[in-house]
Amino acid sequence: MEKRQQLAAIKNYAYKIFHNDATGHDFYHMRRVARLSQEISEEEKADPFICETSAWLHDIGDKKLFTDPRKSIEEMENFLESLHMSSEEINKVKTSIRNISFSKGAIPETIEGKIVQDADRIDAIGAIGVARTFAYGGAMNQLIHHDHEVENTSIQHFYDKLLKVKGLLHTDSAKKIAMKRHIFVEEFLVQFHNEW
Repeated sequence: MEKRQQLAAIKNYAYKIFHNDATGHDFYHMRRVARLSQEISEEEKADPFICETSAWLHDIGDKKLFTDPRKSIEEMENFLESLHMSSEEINKVKTSIRNISFSKGAIPETIEGKIVQDADRIDAIGAIGVARTFAYGGAMNQLIHHDHEVENTSIQHFYDKLLKVKGLLHTDSAKKIAMKRHIFVEEFLVQFHNEW
């Protein structure tokens, strides 16, 4: 099976799993991360196939999204084997997505993993990032903001994560893309607090 056909099947697999997600981890998030990963991989001279495959699948096994994370990873592995991907390629994908999550606080071992982590983090900032923050907050019954309680509010998430993203990126390509989005987030918070 050609790489192009494999990627088309992987995209469909991601669609089946994530198309109804209401937390901001939907199919369109996967698509944006895949596009960004592909773009950054070209600049950083990384393996574009591993980057794009890993990007489409990077949220598989996330405990926020799967009741049985281990089972979801096993199913993904079986799916990739059914596409006749080599065990080396499958291991590279698994290695790339193992430490993507912001909450793990880990740095991926490979350049492909770092690229996908960068792309995922870029999608957490800018206008899309603002929208995803409130989508996730609503899905989790979080308050938008509060005069006295800061824990577990969507606005607090900006300070806990989004404003830190720019300084946590690995690649120069990602840092360039993130700058404009970071400024947007800062401006949004100023406007939000003025209106609040």
